[in-house]
Amino acid sequence: MSKGASWAAIRDSLSNGDLQATHMLLGMPIASTMGLLGSPKKPMVVPWLLNRNGQSITLANSLKGKVGADPKALKPIVLEAKAKGQPMTFAMTFPPGTHAMWLRYWLAAGGIHPDKDVSLIVVPPPQMVANMKIGKMDGFCVGEPWNARTIADGIGFTAINTQDIWKDHPEKVCAFTAEFADKNPKTVKAVLKALHEASVWLDDMKNRPEQASIVSQTTYINCPKDLILGRMQGHYDFGDGRKKEDPNYMIFSSRNCNFPQPKYAMWWVTQFRRWGMVGANPDYKAVAKQVMRHDLYTEAMKEIGVKPGELDNKPETLFDGVTFDPAKPEEYAMAFPVKNPK
Repeated sequence: MSKGASWAAIRDSLSNGDLQATHMLLGMPIASTMGLLGSPKKPMVVPWLLNRNGQSITLANSLKGKVGADPKALKPIVLEAKAKGQPMTFAMTFPPGTHAMWLRYWLAAGGIHPDKDVSLIVVPPPQMVANMKIGKMDGFCVGEPWNARTIADGIGFTAINTQDIWKDHPEKVCAFTAEFADKNPKTVKAVLKALHEASVWLDDMKNRPEQASIVSQTTYINCPKDLILGRMQGHYDFGDGRKKEDPNYMIFSSRNCNFPQPKYAMWWVTQFRRWGMVGANPDYKAVAKQVMRHDLYTEAMKEIGVKPGELDNKPETLFDGVTFDPAKPEEYAMAFPVKNPK
């Protein structure tokens, strides 16, 4: 097991065979399979969703009291900065990744065009706090504990948690190259069986303190345990006076968490289409079928006597009231008033 320096490094290590399996942001194996955004075209498969929920959009203290969960309050501030020739800067962790899409979606829901009204930059997660501290960015989207760390260091505050943008949204995945999975299905299923055991353990709240202690070590996150644990238990202090006991904290096993739903890959491709990362009428269903290998997931669970989750094709409605119908992906992608299609 190894720790990657960045998401790009992790992608490349999987592509060139240095790694046989890795955790990824959901959009990464989709982009690699399609050969988008600088990714070398390398078909990848996702037979397991690792977790849901638990990311946040953090803003600098200069915006405290002016902006909360509603991005519409941010729009006049953004446009004023743009008019002065000093556009505001927001960071995400990887262009096709989850954090990029949550940030883009949130900004656009407030009428802010992420490609025209602000500057979007890529920053590895551990460097987010330091870059905000020296004034290089006005906001970012990332996983924990970096949002909590920003508050503890007195640098920024949480505007919104991603589970409040889309409850139980997909997040990280376990990915393999399609070539490896096709040649080694038994190995893939063995990994999934181990992931099931670990996921059940992680979702037992009595184990979260031990989990936080393990991942706090320098070989992993390198952050104090207490900064990790609070939000893993659903204790949210937004840093601007708002506090919340959130039942929709990060989950690893419950609520059909691990089933690799094809509709999630289709949603990602709609956002690639919306933002001009792919051209007109991509084959949404074919990409989803190729990447989201629920057949491997189902076989692995049956082999250990675990009732597998189920396929879910129901529409999903996000925080702005817009509904994604997996049966009409192109119509959905093109219906947004803020978009940047090819």
